Amino acid sequence: MKAPTSAGRGAVLPVLLLASTLTVMAGAVIAPVLEVIRDDLGLSGTAAGMILTAHGLSIAVTSPVVGWLIDRWGVRVPLAGGLLLYGVAGGAGAFLSSYPALIATRIAFGVGAAAVFAGTTVALLSYYQGAQRDTVMGWRSTAISLGGVVWPLLAGAIGGLSWHAPFAIYLIGVPLGLLALLALPRTDPAPATDGTDDGGERILPLLMRRPALLGYYGLLIVASLLLYGLAVFNPFRLAEIGIEKPFLVALISTTASVTMSLVGLWYAKLRSALGYGPLLRITAVCWTLAFALLGLTGHAALVVIGNGLFGLGMGILMPAVTVLIGDTAPPALRGQATALSGTASFAGQFCSPLILGPLVDSTSVKTGFLACAGAAAVLLLALLPVRITDPAPAPQDQGEPEQAVA
Repeated sequence: MKAPTSAGRGAVLPVLLLASTLTVMAGAVIAPVLEVIRDDLGLSGTAAGMILTAHGLSIAVTSPVVGWLIDRWGVRVPLAGGLLLYGVAGGAGAFLSSYPALIATRIAFGVGAAAVFAGTTVALLSYYQGAQRDTVMGWRSTAISLGGVVWPLLAGAIGGLSWHAPFAIYLIGVPLGLLALLALPRTDPAPATDGTDDGGERILPLLMRRPALLGYYGLLIVASLLLYGLAVFNPFRLAEIGIEKPFLVALISTTASVTMSLVGLWYAKLRSALGYGPLLRITAVCWTLAFALLGLTGHAALVVIGNGLFGLGMGILMPAVTVLIGDTAPPALRGQATALSGTASFAGQFCSPLILGPLVDSTSVKTGFLACAGAAAVLLLALLPVRITDPAPAPQDQGEPEQAVA
């Protein structure tokens, strides 16, 4: 892996961190104006919801292909191309008033988002090693969580001008794509470790040889399921305890993101003090306590603590699992292994309302949250006897990591 040139070296990390925030804003940017779009275009609730979710299905389906392209051609061109497609297809909504056209661009947008998600992850895993990698992965977690707050607020601020306006925020992908082409080093794809030329057909045998990867994907599915359960049902739970003012609901709901941001800044120190096993068990403990508080308490302060505990767990899990997946896979298959984490995450998002929705509808939000606490407790019990060793970075990745840092 070549290091960035002196001309582009200083821009590498800012570009990758800013690009990392784009996937989290994929749906959040247009959520504030979704009801306006529905009224203006005369859509049903289901049709309007498709504008918000179509990209998720596209990401889940196309992520394996994106990963193969990264393994085949290196990360620079797929990531830059994904950013450009993200910007053009996402920003097209600023000029469209046709529902079929909007859906078509959202599907194309999802392809770009899949490339951004996988590309930024593989680039950070490849350019940084050791303690430096722990630091930048923590910063990435902070950047993503801050993006989940800043971008929706910006969309809400300009959404009063027109429902088209928030789509223009996606256009940031275009200059970022051009910057990625200039700043990221030109690299060759990692050689296949078994001497074959085409590593693209070996991902399934890899999953059989290294079943730990399936466990890490399972963690991401559970994380997404719980995250979206919290996002959807937290306002309902707050209403049950008498908190209905939109500002207070929004303020409490951002507690998880703020906590996740703070944890990202301290992740490298946590990682140096603890192994991956303890970190993942701490995550499960945090989630169990978080949903137990949300399901059992009627006190606003304890609800805030519950949201914060969930963010603490997410802030630990995301950088830890990302590195575990990246280092468990050989360099020749890292793109595909990393891209499958996008498929797992968006599968969890898709399943969350299908699993929790009927349960909450037939019982209560409290019961739904207690079920989430039970799922987290089961996860903790499953993690307790498992020995999670630190996978050694591949030889191809080692050497001159400092050159990729500003």
